[in-house]
Amino acid sequence: MTEIFITSIPSPLGRLEIVGTEKEINAANFKENIENQDVGFDDLPLLMQDCVRQLLDYFEGKRQVFDFPIHQKGTDFQQKVWAALLAIPFGKTCSYLELARKIGDEKSIRAVGTTNGKNQLGIIVPCHRVIGSNGDLTGYAGGLWRKRWLLEHEQKVAHGLQTLF
Repeated sequence: MTEIFITSIPSPLGRLEIVGTEKEINAANFKENIENQDVGFDDLPLLMQDCVRQLLDYFEGKRQVFDFPIHQKGTDFQQKVWAALLAIPFGKTCSYLELARKIGDEKSIRAVGTTNGKNQLGIIVPCHRVIGSNGDLTGYAGGLWRKRWLLEHEQKVAHGLQTLF
């Protein structure tokens, strides 16, 4: 049986819980009021340590792409949607309709939205980059305030701090 490891890291948006094995990361989600369940960093498998480092680098604006193995259980359709999310570039957004078109089924827009909401690898599989067709922020399991922060963070990192004066 594969051993599952769970740890959490501080972020500007609250604690981010990470779940994985020695071979893959399975979840990364914001959790409210989680008890300190952290495994000592040195006691984590190397892959989990790498994931922690990369996520911390992301929050510090030093990383735009994650390069460790991931896996979350889902149907073929869900896997297709999650793969399409990975293709949305850092600092960019995509509408639910555009995402449905990218997977080849414009009529699946509602299912795409539902699948987006079931993503267990927040930030890593960037579901926060999906917005409404009218440009509105819609739906994010971690809360719209986190989605806004993540999108603004990526804009600043990708394009520098924009000021009018």
